[in-house]
Amino acid sequence: MKYTNKLFLCLGLCLTVFLSGCNTANLFVPYKLDSDVSAFSITNHHTDVKIDSFASSLCVGNANISVNTSVNMTDATAAALFDVNNANIIYGKNIHERLAPASITKILTALVALEEGNLEDIITVTKDAKITESGATLCGLKEGDTLTLNQALHALLIHSANDAANAIAIHLGGSLEGFSAMMNAKATELGATNSHFVNPHGLTADDHYTTVYDLYLIFNKVIQYELFREIIHMDNYSTVYQDKNGNEKEMKFKTTNLFLRGSYESPNKVTVIGGKTGTTNAAGNCLIILSKDAAGNPYISVILRSKERQLMYDQMIDLLEEIYN
Repeated sequence: MKYTNKLFLCLGLCLTVFLSGCNTANLFVPYKLDSDVSAFSITNHHTDVKIDSFASSLCVGNANISVNTSVNMTDATAAALFDVNNANIIYGKNIHERLAPASITKILTALVALEEGNLEDIITVTKDAKITESGATLCGLKEGDTLTLNQALHALLIHSANDAANAIAIHLGGSLEGFSAMMNAKATELGATNSHFVNPHGLTADDHYTTVYDLYLIFNKVIQYELFREIIHMDNYSTVYQDKNGNEKEMKFKTTNLFLRGSYESPNKVTVIGGKTGTTNAAGNCLIILSKDAAGNPYISVILRSKERQLMYDQMIDLLEEIYN
């Protein structure tokens, strides 16, 4: 109780000093696990100043929301469609259930890299970046190779390269464990407190999980970066980097997003900007998408643990059709 009183006293003093004489104003209190006030809206009765809650501009809702929708998500464990500008959840199924996210993990890896790194940083690939799991998607990085963080981000998001994820993580975090700690700190800061990450790529691991809603919080933040939006909208990419002896090596690949490859079409008047795919045996087929309506309003849609890839894209189209329903 003493801690809470001191906290409110500090807030009151700040408001008095900085906002004296103002009739109304909005202040933002970021999310903190140990804060008594970050999840609430508080009004200072002496100055009529409202302090916005952490979630004042975010979609907030129950685990399941399907009123006035015709979405059939029977064969997916969890899914949602978020109206970003109106902070509204149009559809939701099990949005707070903890599930393996597979390579959708990489949206958080990208966010940490964009906020903590420099795009022209030179990454030197170490032996610890090597991926040995059978069937893992790779871009062919070898120990001693050098490339920029910018190049690595393209490989991470377009090709879903797990070795690029490790290279980024070790460069910025000093180790995979160090970077995972950065990921978890960032997730907590965004309010994604129902998640825990132990690697930067999403390959199956114990204690690596998230939720549809937490992915919305993370994606909603990272799409604010123009470079991220630019990368996820690209259908192919090629670049040249160097091996340990300074010889040039080419990296060339197409997006894993079948909307951008033309295999699937979005509903009429809906434009798919891009997103991130993910597939493992544990996670099933996963997809997160940024799309816009004809007026340019953004929407975030997520599907986790769909039974098969084709079905997942059909389900995503079903979700996107709700934008105009």
